This record gives sequence, structure tokens and C-alpha cells, in this order.
Amino acid sequence: MSQSLDRALTLVEQLASGRKTLNELAAAVGVHKSTVLRLLRTLEAHRFVQREGPHHYRLGTALFDLAQRSLEDRDVRRCAEAALRELNQRTGHTVHLASYEDGEAIYIDKFESKHAVRMYSRIGKRAPLHCTAVGKVLVAALPPQRRRVIAESLDYPKLTENTITSAEEYLAELEKVAERGYAVDNGEHEDFINCIAAPISGPRGVVAAASVSVPKVIAGLDELMSLLPDLLAAAEKASIECGAPAPGKER
Repeated sequence: MSQSLDRALTLVEQLASGRKTLNELAAAVGVHKSTVLRLLRTLEAHRFVQREGPHHYRLGTALFDLAQRSLEDRDVRRCAEAALRELNQRTGHTVHLASYEDGEAIYIDKFESKHAVRMYSRIGKRAPLHCTAVGKVLVAALPPQRRRVIAESLDYPKLTENTITSAEEYLAELEKVAERGYAVDNGEHEDFINCIAAPISGPRGVVAAASVSVPKVIAGLDELMSLLPDLLAAAEKASIECGAPAPGKER
């Protein structure tokens, strides 16, 4: 690494802990103030450093912009893979990852069940918003006004006896999902499949939904619900990998 680059990075690291004077920065780098001033002017020109008053410097907006862009550019599928694979191995059941794209829920990853009886799904398949757990989670994460627009745009085909069939019923369900932090598909999409789903967040909110799906012949709803803590823990772990703050930490 070049000496100038090394010194510039050291300056940035020093400013990460708060604003500093030119004298403080020169002491930290171990060079004359004139050398530090030249480096600071270059960093300032690129908005990595900002002068605050006549004597102090602090980090500039460019660093925050780069950090935000880097977090947003993370591939949610890659970031969530380890947590969801572990969930699949622990439970033995089908685990899906779905995202909201252009008014639809799309399966973007899948970890197969270890049981002989499996559900049919594939990466790229669309999931109905009104009767799947992942669809409910993804729509519940949107602002209330946007939820209503989506709810009123759906056709609500009745796929099973438990399928939601009206906008008002769907909106009430979304409110519950938003409050409790997970969704349930109690045989609403396919009458022989139960499913639970939880949101995966990034730096700016929910970016995907993770789910565990089980044929009823393998496990009933009560048994599936007993896996909710595992699902929530996996979703939390995936969220941290996707750039969301750890619980208890502010953004």
C-alpha cells in the first residue's frame, strides 16, 4: 500500500470516532501538519472528509453514501443462504425465500424437505399474495396505504376452504401479520400444506420473506407452529447478514 493511501485511510479511521483537529490528526498519523492538510484537502474534495468550523474535521457524506450503496447491493439470496440452509437442516422441512417484485411474490431460493412427501414449488415460481404466508409477510411490510391499493387490486380466487376472499379480510390479516411479525398459511393455498413465514430485513426495511412449509401428513399446524422460534431466529440471522442492525442496536 502506498504511504499516502495508508495515511489517508488512517485519517478516515481516526475520524470514525468523532471530529478531530488538525493537530490531533497529525499526531495520530505521525507526520507534519502540512502533509496531513494536503491529504485532508484531497479527501474533502471527494466528500470523504468535511471541515467543521475553522479547526475541526469530521467524516463526509460520501462514506455514508458508499456504505449505504454497498449494503443495498448485497444479494439477499446469498446473504440469507447460510441461515436458511441451517433452518432446513434443523427442521427437515421445505424452506423458501421469496421477494416482492412488481406486485407479485416470487420464490428466489428453496431448500428441499428431507421427507419423502414433498410440496411442488420451484425457484422463479409466483406465490399468490392473498393466501401464502410469504405473500402476506411481504405485503404486510408495506405502508398501510400501499397495502390497501394492493388488496383492492387482487382477484381473490378461492383455492381452498380457508382461502381469504375479500380485500377487507385480507387487510385485517395483514394488520395481524405486521403486529406479530410472522404469517400463517393454514391450508389456504393448498389444502394439504401448512406454512409459516417471517420477514428478512435489510438496511431500509423488509427485503424478503423466509418460510417453512410442511404437508399435513407430515406435521399438523400445531407442530409446525412449534418451529416458529427457529424460523424467527433464522430470519433474524439472515437479516443481519443482509445489513439490518442487530437487535438492540440503532441504525
